[in-house]
Amino acid sequence: MPSEQIQWFPGHMAKTRRLITENLKNVDIVIEILDARIPYSSRNPEINRLTEQKPRLVLLNKAALVDPKQTEYWCKRLSGENVLCIATDCIQGNGVAKIMPAVREILADKLERYENKGMNRRLKAMVLGIPNVGKSSLINKISGNGKAKVENRPGVTLNKQWFSTGIGLDIMDMPGILWPKFDNRKVGENLAITGAIKDAVVDVEALAVTLCGRLRQLYPELLCTRYKLDPIENYDDLDDYDLFCLIGRKRGFLISGGEINTERTANMLLDEFRAAKIGRITLDGIFIKYDNVEDGNA
Repeated sequence: MPSEQIQWFPGHMAKTRRLITENLKNVDIVIEILDARIPYSSRNPEINRLTEQKPRLVLLNKAALVDPKQTEYWCKRLSGENVLCIATDCIQGNGVAKIMPAVREILADKLERYENKGMNRRLKAMVLGIPNVGKSSLINKISGNGKAKVENRPGVTLNKQWFSTGIGLDIMDMPGILWPKFDNRKVGENLAITGAIKDAVVDVEALAVTLCGRLRQLYPELLCTRYKLDPIENYDDLDDYDLFCLIGRKRGFLISGGEINTERTANMLLDEFRAAKIGRITLDGIFIKYDNVEDGNA
């Protein structure tokens, strides 16, 4: 599934870039939400470029779905000058209570200036991230009003929206924004595997085969346990497609003539990965070596 074949950059994303630039002056901080399953792949370089002058809180969201050791590593890696990174799960609420203390830590100097002037103003944040990363879930969790649209598919929020919360923070929610071109094929594949790119515009069967390859490399024991396979080394003579077909056969996804129903197998694999039924998995693992990543930690 070559990433260059994915046609996914709709007009509203170009509009979102303009909205970000126009509205940054109206907020104190940017809250950038990443998918903890793909901390590297879900970090939009456009957001880095557009917001580099603003204080930033980075949330590794969906942390309940992923390898906790990987999340600990990425939180340290993504924190730096004027930037803090914490792990959250906006569905279960884990880590959400840490958001406002982190905001106050990042903005400590500004808050001190306000206090010295006798000002008690509410802070304002812009929430950014790729589609389907959990922006609306975060807003609903900290505002408690359930007004933000939440669906497990990309492209639900299409316009900027303001939300008031009970933690002393007003939030501007922006539509999810991807970037026009993936320089790294694996990044595009990971975005599609996790659902940031709509299934309708990708080859789902090829994507599921790619997922099999990722899992046999990164989490072979989880793959074998879930699909009742022998130890993974017993399949060294099978390529990723053959392994994919074996999983379909194990599940009994057969059609006339004993052929594998590859469409059903693909949908099952992607659904079970996205629901963490295979296990807690981080696709951007520490030991994956991506092109253009010098230290091999993406």
